[in-house]
Amino acid sequence: MNHLRFLRYIDEIARSGSIRAAAERLHVAPSAVNRRLQDIEQELDAPLFERLPRGMRLTAAGEMFITYVRARQAELEQVRSNIEELKGLRRGTVKLICSQGLAPSFVPQAISSFRRQHPLVEFRVQVGDHVQALSALRAMETDLILVFNLDSEPDLHPIVFHDQKLLAVMHKDHPLAQRSPSIRLADCAGYPLALPNRDTAGRQMLERFVLRRSIDLKPLVESNSFELLRGCLYHQAAVTFQFESGAVTDGGQLVTREIEDRGFPVGHILMARLAKRQLPVIAHAFAQHVLGLLGQEEP
Repeated sequence: MNHLRFLRYIDEIARSGSIRAAAERLHVAPSAVNRRLQDIEQELDAPLFERLPRGMRLTAAGEMFITYVRARQAELEQVRSNIEELKGLRRGTVKLICSQGLAPSFVPQAISSFRRQHPLVEFRVQVGDHVQALSALRAMETDLILVFNLDSEPDLHPIVFHDQKLLAVMHKDHPLAQRSPSIRLADCAGYPLALPNRDTAGRQMLERFVLRRSIDLKPLVESNSFELLRGCLYHQAAVTFQFESGAVTDGGQLVTREIEDRGFPVGHILMARLAKRQLPVIAHAFAQHVLGLLGQEEP
C-alpha cells in the first residue's frame, strides 16, 4: 500500500504547513516528501500547494485532492477494522472529541466499562468546543463527537440525543447544600459565583434564562477551566453550574442541587458521526455502548 503512504505525505504537508515539518512527523527525509509531492503534482498537472515564504498553503486543486486523500484514509481504517472484526480480535482505535464537562467523569467511565469487554481497544480523546469538534469531524480527524447542546446539522448523523439537566454545584458545607433536593436560581445569586466562559453551553443556557428575569448572575470568577471552577467551591463558598453527566462530586465533597425555577431549560448531550462516513466497527460499538449507558435508543 505504498501509494496510500505517499498520499499520507500530502496530508501531513497540509496539516503541518511545511515539507520539513511533515518529514519530521513521518520520520523520513524532507527530500523524499518533496519528491512524492512533485510526482503527484506532475501526474495531476496542477500545483497542490502555494509555496510561501513561511510555509505552504493548499491551492483550490489541493483542497479537492486532500478531501480525496482523507476519504481514502478513512475507508482504509474502516476496512482494517472490519478485518479485525472478522478475526475476532476486536482491536482498533476509537477517536473521540468531547466537551470539557464530560472529560473528568463520564467519558473515562464509558471508556473503562467498554474496555472491560474489549481490552485490546485504544482511545484517542481530545477535549474541544463545538467549533473544534465539528471541524475535526468534517476533516475526518475524529470518528465521533460527544458534546453538550449542539443542534444536529445536515452533514451530521446523530447517534445519541439525551436530555441533560443543568445543576448547581457547591461544597457539601455550603449553606445551599442544606436545602434538598432543589433550589431557586435567585438563591445562588446571593453567593459568589464561579461561572464557565460565555462560549460554553451551560453558561449560554443560564444567560438566556436570566435575560427575561430580574436575576443578576455576576461571576466572582469566570474561566474556561472546569477544574479551576471546581477548586473555587472549596475556597470561596462559591456556586458553579454543570450538566448532570459532567458534575463531579469529588468523593462526596461536592453536592448538586436541581434548579426549581419554572421554565428553567433542559439541555442535551449529542453524540454524532459524519453522515456520509461509515464508522469503523469498533467506533460504532463504542457509540452503541454509550447509548446503553444513557438508556437510549439510536434516534
